[in-house]
Amino acid sequence: MNTSTALTCFSLTTENHIAHLVLSQPEAMNTMHPTFWRELDEVLTQLHKDGSARVLLISSTGKHFSAGMALETFAGAGALDDQSPEGRAAISDLLTGMQATFTKLETLRIPVIAAIQGGCIGGAVDMVTACCIRYATADAFFCIQEINIGMVADVGTLQRLPKLIPLGVVKELAYTGRRLPAQKALTYGLVNEVFDTQDAMLSAALQCAREIAAKPPVAIWGTKQVIHYARDHSVNDSLQQMGWVQGAIWSNAHVREAVNALKEKRRGDYPALTALKSFTEIGL
Repeated sequence: MNTSTALTCFSLTTENHIAHLVLSQPEAMNTMHPTFWRELDEVLTQLHKDGSARVLLISSTGKHFSAGMALETFAGAGALDDQSPEGRAAISDLLTGMQATFTKLETLRIPVIAAIQGGCIGGAVDMVTACCIRYATADAFFCIQEINIGMVADVGTLQRLPKLIPLGVVKELAYTGRRLPAQKALTYGLVNEVFDTQDAMLSAALQCAREIAAKPPVAIWGTKQVIHYARDHSVNDSLQQMGWVQGAIWSNAHVREAVNALKEKRRGDYPALTALKSFTEIGL
């Protein structure tokens, strides 16, 4: 079934358990402003709760994936108050909320694939580093733009990028604001593959998404949990967590279905993740 959600900064479709979120303001280079942030947060919250999508693909339109934050956002009424300790404390709380939206990409119950063309600049780097898999076109580049406009990258790049590429490279990019071309990003491991055209990239991303969607959703959920935990914890702690996760989600039925599907060269039939309700929604 194909579904569509009315959005202004994105288009969203879900087909064959693959959710495809497309940045859809190429005339503005898909810059990020409060409406962008609000819509992204709402989409990720709904995908997390619903459980019917098994993978999320994020792609974009136009010459650039995203030019990052819309600078006019922090002019006028959006200006940050640096004139008092109370105002500066409010900046910290504002950033916490913005960071939480991109963290939802990381904590989403399904894998997230980013397909990146052209410029991936500033806040867009914050966003894609929270994704699981990154594909890029040959003309793509990454830029920690914040240092070029007199500030520190503050919504996840400096926390996640060192987990993905060598620390010395992170420092070079963060201190200079230089562009990292797609081919170098590939050699450093930031992107999984580079493609000549956007069509070829999207085709590969969709193929990867189809392969993920064909696996038992709860096993994919467990795998994502374990990989992220292992990234941030010791081997011994991670092995213990592995035992808890496997014990919680093990299914003989899923293993039998997966083996039979392989033998019979067909797609496996697995239940969706359970739809979520917050505690306050129970009983409604």
